[in-house]
Amino acid sequence: MARLQKKKPASAKRKSKGSAGTSGISGGSQAAATAKSGLLKAADRSSKKTASSVSRKQAMAARSAKAKKKPNIIDRASQFLREVKVELKKVTWPTRQQTMGSTVVVIILVLLIAAFLGIVDTLLSSLVRMVMQ
Repeated sequence: MARLQKKKPASAKRKSKGSAGTSGISGGSQAAATAKSGLLKAADRSSKKTASSVSRKQAMAARSAKAKKKPNIIDRASQFLREVKVELKKVTWPTRQQTMGSTVVVIILVLLIAAFLGIVDTLLSSLVRMVMQ
């Protein structure tokens, strides 16, 4: 069964925004922009170290909490129902006319097969009676 799609991490979003911003810079100002972006990246790295250490601690705490707690039947059932809801939104339901047409075809085929099997059964039973006498 398909899982729910996960959101992109914030770091992936920042990378795509940063690469698009420097593409429109021309000639001589490009070197200055590169130096400026280098300084910004260095500042980002230092702030990321403190932010990443805090986020790592939070992530480790969340993992340990999840590791201690096993998903019970209610959690699994609710996850299943959420996935069912997502999958049912993808279904293309037939129209009333298509459903009626398919139903008529099935009924006709069942009657034809029943008649064929009835005839074959009658013929075979009469053949067995003739052989037994």
